[in-house]
Amino acid sequence: MDLIISTDVLAAFCERAAKFEFVTVDTEFLRETTYWPRLCLIQVATDDEAVLIDPLAPDIKLAPFFDLLANPNVTKVFHAARQDVEIFVKLTGAVPHNIFDTQVAASVCGFGDSASYDSLVRAICSVELDKSSRFTDWSARPLTEKQRTYAVADVTWLRDIYRELRKQVEATRRWDWVEDEMTTLRSIDTYVVQPEQAWERLKMKFNRSRDLAALKVLAKWREQRAQDTDQPRSRILKDDVLGELATQRPLTPDAFEKLRAVPRGFGRSSAAAEIMALLKDVEALPKSELPPMPERYRGPSPKGAVGDLVRVLLKAVAEQNGVAARIIATSDEIDALVLDDDADVPALKGWRRKLFGEKALAIKHGRIGLIATRKGIVEFPVSQTEAAE
Repeated sequence: MDLIISTDVLAAFCERAAKFEFVTVDTEFLRETTYWPRLCLIQVATDDEAVLIDPLAPDIKLAPFFDLLANPNVTKVFHAARQDVEIFVKLTGAVPHNIFDTQVAASVCGFGDSASYDSLVRAICSVELDKSSRFTDWSARPLTEKQRTYAVADVTWLRDIYRELRKQVEATRRWDWVEDEMTTLRSIDTYVVQPEQAWERLKMKFNRSRDLAALKVLAKWREQRAQDTDQPRSRILKDDVLGELATQRPLTPDAFEKLRAVPRGFGRSSAAAEIMALLKDVEALPKSELPPMPERYRGPSPKGAVGDLVRVLLKAVAEQNGVAARIIATSDEIDALVLDDDADVPALKGWRRKLFGEKALAIKHGRIGLIATRKGIVEFPVSQTEAAE
């Protein structure tokens, strides 16, 4: 394997790589102490060669590689692409063109909902990988021979995995499944976190609108501060601290001292001063400007009989199609669709809706029933008269 440390050598490789139908790509990075991932190594393979690109080398510029990522005629094959693509979005401002994620393809081919790379190498290539270098310091130089061997294996076996999964997707005619999943990976919104939307990832539930308003401004403040200072969110404030601040809303340094979630003396810090200013603004909001609370559902419980029937349907559909049930719908998604026909969940979109979602809604509204046979669970239509009774 070659370690590329100069722009000229990189440009020559990328020119050769651009002649192939696909290249496999992986990265090694560090993120434990930063908000943004620090790129330490790029691995790329074509049918003919595999190289390691050193982005930390003093005499290299990555522009030729970024041009390869943007080339629409070359498929860029990743495994579990999200974090790798996030790095390139940060560096280039764009999602690599024409990407393919083997973890997604594996999920629709019956390998489970989050198949690891080494499990696919084992299942498809009959090879056991040495993963002992996974958690080494990839920013240290020089790279050891063991690190290089480990790194290049992440793209060499990926070539065979990609070819095999393509065959399986074509054989099962599930390209529409794969394309639905790729839509999210190909959207730049997947990788760009807007501070105004940071509160959504917290999944916290409140009973009072002012608590929710406080959470929104606190999560925005933390996200912006983390991005500006390149620190992990948890180093600014942990999630549970945000929740307590949103409900308790301390407005003086002494009020901070009464909270269990923050360290002693925090109330007199510059961060606390900013937080108090934000919370005072929240307290001053008129009721008309507070965010609306979700309406409480007053229908059947999603954990009741209807939810149970939908879960039986899910298991049957998963078995019939040879995929893990979680690929089609999660338990939370089933709860959501039982509560709301128009729930914003994957189970009611794209191929999942065709395969499962429409049937789930039909069961919910009494249009179909389920019966156990020797061949498994079978659906049968229910007449409107029977449904009414």
